[in-house]
Amino acid sequence: MPSTTLVDEFEHYSAWRDALLVRVEALRDWLAAQQLDDGESDLRLAQTLSRLQEDTLNVAFVAEFSRGKSELINAIFFSDYRQRVLPSSAGRTTMCPTELYYDPRRQASLRLLPIETKTRAGSIADFKLAPDAWTEFPLNLDSAADMSATLMRLADTMPVDADTAQAYGLINPADEETARVLAQNGSIAIPRWRHALINFPHPLLKQGLVILDTPGLNAIGTEPELTLSMLPNAHAVLFLLAADTGVTRSDIEIWRQHIAPVHGASRARLVVMNKIDGLWDELKSDAEIDAEIARQVASSAELLDLPASQVYPVSAQKALVAKVRRDDALLQRTRLPELESALSQELIPCKQALVADSTRAVVEDVVVRTTELLETRLATIQDQVEELGNLRGKNRDVIQHMMAQANADNEQFERGLLQFNALRNVFAAQVETLRGHLGMQTVRREVKKTRTAMEKSRFSTGLRESMATFFSLLNDNLDASTESVREIRAMMTAMYQKFSDEHGLAMVNPPEHSLVKYRREIARLERIFNERFNTLFSMLTSGQHQLTQRFFETLASKVVQVFEIANSETETWLKALIVPMETQVREHKNQLKRRLDSVSRIHAATETLDDRIAELDAAMNNVADQIEQLARMNTRIADALNDTPGDARYARSA
Repeated sequence: MPSTTLVDEFEHYSAWRDALLVRVEALRDWLAAQQLDDGESDLRLAQTLSRLQEDTLNVAFVAEFSRGKSELINAIFFSDYRQRVLPSSAGRTTMCPTELYYDPRRQASLRLLPIETKTRAGSIADFKLAPDAWTEFPLNLDSAADMSATLMRLADTMPVDADTAQAYGLINPADEETARVLAQNGSIAIPRWRHALINFPHPLLKQGLVILDTPGLNAIGTEPELTLSMLPNAHAVLFLLAADTGVTRSDIEIWRQHIAPVHGASRARLVVMNKIDGLWDELKSDAEIDAEIARQVASSAELLDLPASQVYPVSAQKALVAKVRRDDALLQRTRLPELESALSQELIPCKQALVADSTRAVVEDVVVRTTELLETRLATIQDQVEELGNLRGKNRDVIQHMMAQANADNEQFERGLLQFNALRNVFAAQVETLRGHLGMQTVRREVKKTRTAMEKSRFSTGLRESMATFFSLLNDNLDASTESVREIRAMMTAMYQKFSDEHGLAMVNPPEHSLVKYRREIARLERIFNERFNTLFSMLTSGQHQLTQRFFETLASKVVQVFEIANSETETWLKALIVPMETQVREHKNQLKRRLDSVSRIHAATETLDDRIAELDAAMNNVADQIEQLARMNTRIADALNDTPGDARYARSA
């Protein structure tokens, strides 16, 4: 059995991430101190540091109600707290999607978004930017009873009439059970809250763990943001079944519609069959109990079209008891360690690989570029030393000829600068064309046009046409942007080649840039729309139309987010294209100026020759030291990137 738990592995991962952050910070600060930073490198390192500082590990728990999600979260992540963090009892305890996280800028609290916001424009992400939209309850961390009472508000419901429930998209009037409840009571109970945010200073949450608890098919179906964003962005999705109920029809619907198709950042999708303690029978042998659990696992795996090895039977409630009481025998019987081991093996290494790859790409690019700059500077100084050394014993005519040559080289470079500035103007014009296709103003204009068209349409055909046009225009803009990217890179490649041939500047291969991943994300959003809404209705009721409108608002918010990221990364790429050229041009110009200055000074007073050579020797030694220091810093970062999260060296060598 593994000696470490998921909690241990996440703590080790956090230590690895923190050590990496310290070393990347050291590189950034050293570049600044040595005056070797440029705007583009500084921006990319700042973005990398920001990602490391804000890095989160998102784990989503998905199931119908009463499957024991809250208890499983308590057992895996919060048993060391010696109490239940999330309320867990018989019946339905979590009525709305709930996020657990930690933000040190806010007080410990439960924030709840009223269900009435379902009739207002805006996604959950939009409402997170509007603090006044939430009802906030402080958490008394000194009283377990008070905190438990506050968190029980997650189970709040309220009675409403059929029209209200339908306007919120929470009921299907054609459902027999719904109709029976309405006929009997004249109203139906719905969740009081739409979404919950729990800001809680638990050590794991402080390290970046974010937990999403989703309460059943109805919540997923009526909150498009869960399908479009929250679940795809989770690094792991745990889907819970219950051994006492087996795989129900709603379980299969959740799995097939919302979990199995999820791609994106999600790497681990595990099925958990909870409540196996219901199969513990004192009149049966351990072998008979194990065989019954195995049959349940095999049946569940077959219904979900999964290998049985991907279904993990556990008892969350008994596991929590075992951890609180430190009962190792009971803990092994609950089989929770096997699930934790699977999560550790699939989740943590994958998360670390994603962070390491993105960090490595930035650091390698910055280090290579800076090394090339220093090596060019070193070679130029060496040439000057050799040139000046050859002047020893020469007459003034030779020195005067060398000064004329230096002047000629400088004048030639100045003419090259005129060409560079002209090409830079062409570059700027092409960039503006690209921004016209990819820019946020264009995207928001298309969103507004589509929203207007949808508001005017009361039939599904009109909605289909509006959305088809919307996605078609988005794809056309991405096509045009891709062509602009190709043209810009081709022009910059030719520019680098020209300056390399004519002035001896280092040849730089401009980085590639692809918009393919953004096209894939837009295609994913379009596919979800087609699957979920495009074929459901021939004529929309008011409630269904409200739900469709809310879906579009969420989808539009996600599209805007995709294009914002595309714009940000494209702007970074554009800087990566032009900044190295600008840096080389500036460096070459400075070196030419120094060379001309040296020869001029020697021409005026030949006795300064040895002094100038000594100055250049000192400059060479300084640049050589910089190259060596940069190599050492790069090695330290590479060592951190290649370490495993459990490496004890972190604490000593960060």
